Parts: sequence; structure tokens; C-alpha cells
Amino acid sequence: MLSCCREHGITPVVTFHHFTSPRWVAAQGGWENSSTPDYFARFCEHTAEHLGDLIGIACTINEPNIVAEMGYEMGRFAPGVASAAARDRANHNFVLAHQRAREAIKSVVHDVPVGLTLAMRDYQPVDGGEDKLDSLRARSEDIFLASVVGDDFIGVQTYSRERVGPQGLVGPEKDAELTLMGYEFYPDSLKATIRRAIEVAGNMPVLVTENGIGTDDDSRRIAYVERALQGVRSCIKDGIDVRGYIYWSALDNFEWALGYEPTFGLIAVDRNTQKRTPKPSARWLGDIARRAEPPA
Repeated sequence: MLSCCREHGITPVVTFHHFTSPRWVAAQGGWENSSTPDYFARFCEHTAEHLGDLIGIACTINEPNIVAEMGYEMGRFAPGVASAAARDRANHNFVLAHQRAREAIKSVVHDVPVGLTLAMRDYQPVDGGEDKLDSLRARSEDIFLASVVGDDFIGVQTYSRERVGPQGLVGPEKDAELTLMGYEFYPDSLKATIRRAIEVAGNMPVLVTENGIGTDDDSRRIAYVERALQGVRSCIKDGIDVRGYIYWSALDNFEWALGYEPTFGLIAVDRNTQKRTPKPSARWLGDIARRAEPPA
């Protein structure tokens, strides 16, 4: 797969952990087990040795904060644990795993950029929710943003905003446009999270490793991405080192617990025939990519 990407002029971005873990790791406690960071670093070293310079960019862990939140605090993803203490243990081990994995990958492929990808939300206080907002950010984002010193980039993954009141999340405003994921249609969240990432992590390169929208109206996909890219352009104009933008996703995908219903793709997939059909948004974004210039 990586060779095919290279042959077509595509820089492969390799993610070493994207939500799933081996069953034997899960049986030993998964990300609550203090041995898991070392297991993961060993895996990254062996994998980097095998893939070598075919790797273009290396992401150690995809959205560790979502795995900790959804899998260890809320119990909605595997392993289905619902405990704040379990979440904190998972967060701690994810930080160690990222740092050890970065060193392991760098020891093998010295010139490959290595970073962490983080799910970020544009948290906005409502009716005095500032303190609650700070506590949410501390455990879901800031613990990871503080751990990326020495990385080559921070990967920002953003889809919408979250409104926070004194008791927690309050949901979108009445009559707000929602996506198939139930998120508010809010593309301006991307520029806000890029700016916050470097505010906390320091002035380092940013790679937008996920941004997009689950919708069955492709015209709204174009509208969303256009505004998101305008936000990227504003960040670049202000001197932020944004290295690239990756839309999620190329194909309509299997969206974890929600299955095939939320359609994120630039390319439609007929699940009966597997026929792929590029949407107008694919050609629109392709034109922007060839110009290498975000829309004004």
C-alpha cells in the first residue's frame, strides 16, 4: 500500500495505533496496564524497521483522548469500562506510549517526521461555564498537548464545537444545523483548535490530520470544507506553520459504533457492489489541492 502511494506521488501518513489493540494486550488490561507503553514502543520499532523509508509521516497514536474517554470513562467503545480512574490511567499510559514510540520510530527512520494526532473540539463557555470548560480541556486535550515537546508536529483533528455550561456540555443551540453524526455544522472550529494547539503545545508545526463532515448533501460538504480551509488560511497568514490538510475521509467509511450510516467520504461506496463514485466535492477539493492554496 505504501509503495502504491509513493508510485502515485502520495506521501503516506502511517498511524501506528488507531483505536484497535491485540486481544492479548486487552486481556492484560489494555491501556490501563503499565506495561502497555513498552509493548507499543516495541511494536513501533519493529514496524518502522519493516516499513523503513516508505513511511512519509508517522503518527504514533490516533486520538488517544477519544480512546480514554469513550473506552475507559464512558464505556461506549472497547473495552467498555466506565470509570474516571480508568480514564486517568489510560491517559497516563497513552502519554508514555507516545513518547516512547516517538523515540523508537526515530531510532530506526531518523528523518521521518513523528507526531501525535489529537481529537480537539472548539470548547466555548455558556452561562458561566468557564471553570467546567477548563476541567474538560485539562483531561481531554491539555495532558496530551503538554506531552508533545520534541515532536516534529502536532496533528489536529477537529469537526465541531462544544458549548459548555457550569454542569457540563449543553449541546448545540436550538435550530442549529446538525450533521449525520449529531455534531453542529461549525467549520470555524478548525481555526480555533489549530490556534489553541500551538498556544498550549508551543509554536510547532501543525498538520490537520482529520477534518470533514458526515452528510448526505454534498453541497454542504463543500460549504463546510471551504470555510474550514479559509480558517486554515487565516492561521497561515498569522504565521502559524500549518504543513497540510487531510480530509476525513476519502471513502465513505465504517464509522465505528455507528456503522456505515454517517457518510464522510469524498467518494461514495455502494456497499452491495463496492462501486466507488467520486462526489463533486472530490473534484472540488482536488482542484484546490493542485493549486496548493486554501480558498480566500
